Amino acid sequence: MATDRQFQKNSMYIETPEDAVKNFDDDGRIKRTGTWVTASAHIITAVIGSGVLSLAWAIAQMGWVAGPAVLFAFSFITYFTSTLLVDCYRSPDPVHGKRNYTYSEVVRAVLGGKKFQLCGLAQYINLVGVTIGYTITASISMVAVKRSNCFHKHGHNDKCYISNNPFMIIFACIQIVLSQIPNFHKLSWLSIVAAVMSFAYSSIGLGLSIAKVAGGGHHVRTSLTGVQVGVDVSGSEKVWRTFQAIGDIAFAYAYSNVLIEIQDTLKSSPPENKVMKRASLIGIMTTTIFYVLCGCIGYAAFGNDAPGNFLTGFGFYEPFWLIDFANVCIAIHLIGAYQVFCQPIFGFVEKWSSEKWSESQFVNGEHALNIPFCGTYNVNFFRVVWRTAYVIVTAVIAMIFPFFNDFLGLIGSLSFWPLTVYFPIEMYIKQSKMQKFTFTWTWLKILSWACLIVSIISAAGSIQGLAQDLKKYQPFKPQQ
Repeated sequence: MATDRQFQKNSMYIETPEDAVKNFDDDGRIKRTGTWVTASAHIITAVIGSGVLSLAWAIAQMGWVAGPAVLFAFSFITYFTSTLLVDCYRSPDPVHGKRNYTYSEVVRAVLGGKKFQLCGLAQYINLVGVTIGYTITASISMVAVKRSNCFHKHGHNDKCYISNNPFMIIFACIQIVLSQIPNFHKLSWLSIVAAVMSFAYSSIGLGLSIAKVAGGGHHVRTSLTGVQVGVDVSGSEKVWRTFQAIGDIAFAYAYSNVLIEIQDTLKSSPPENKVMKRASLIGIMTTTIFYVLCGCIGYAAFGNDAPGNFLTGFGFYEPFWLIDFANVCIAIHLIGAYQVFCQPIFGFVEKWSSEKWSESQFVNGEHALNIPFCGTYNVNFFRVVWRTAYVIVTAVIAMIFPFFNDFLGLIGSLSFWPLTVYFPIEMYIKQSKMQKFTFTWTWLKILSWACLIVSIISAAGSIQGLAQDLKKYQPFKPQQ
């Protein structure tokens, strides 16, 4: 009983009576069963998301040289820093040390103090931002299905204006139900479904782009440097759009903030860090191939006029049924991805609340509920109220700022440097007891500072884009 209470106190997850009879891991928690397959599925679910749809636009802003180069640079940096981060899941020894269950706990164990607080702030702001972004993107894809059918029925010149807000409400209602899933360990099936969906819509977008390029048709303009000053955009617009495009690509690779939570689902043999490095390599290689193909072939298909989201932009009109299917896949994928990113938030708040109000039945009490064909489900009133409120708030914010590209760029730029680069590098330096001003220390610091500059300029571009969008925002015009 004492073990059970201690487990519940230290855990970001809520234990059920059914779990109590199962085997436990070395830390007293329920035995983990994750493998490199499930971890890869989680990573692909987290990485291949709505960001892939903006890559043709991002490549168009930078051109054939800088665009792919930036993509490869972000993929390499993300993989490299993830290999540093996975060794910190256990500390001080990466194989036999004490487990750290969340990203912020890793930072506390290795760096401690104010850096732990700054990390927690950066991580949870980013996670909230991603869930808002996914609400926006899912609603845009749902609207795109209706618009695609409208264009097919009334012609491509019809305005087909449809509000995003009802679809954000539908998405929120689905998330309210799914958010009652107790913890991350119960999400493997959802991540696998979402990963399949991400492959499906990425492949459809890629296939349609290839068909458009192969079919010839109207001439599209591409160049080594992207959109042309004086022809497509003004000089200042070129600069701001390039900054925003960098942020979009940074967002497309964002998953470091849930990496530790994913690693915490893995069984302990073979060592978690070894399995996670393999899963990270598979996940990032897979996504980079998709990103380069979708971005470059999308740019070849649309040229400098590439829409911000080529499946909802509207880049493609026919075959309308295939566009509909792709957008349904996007919506299903984002339903799963939303859960991958919000579960750490849920766990953090519930753990903190459980410790603060340890005697409260409302916060800690479990009530058995029999669900036909599903067995017994344990309801916690605090979990129901808090998670429902969170989903509603993110949906309301999404309705206020329904801007796809700018929002993605801002989230990517704000999270890329601190979570993907700075903390993994600082923890690696601290754990390895690296001496200052050695060769490795110097180039790691240079990499960190260079990425900070990239984050700052991409954030500036996204904020400028959001300001421009707000000036011309029409609430009942579908956002792209």
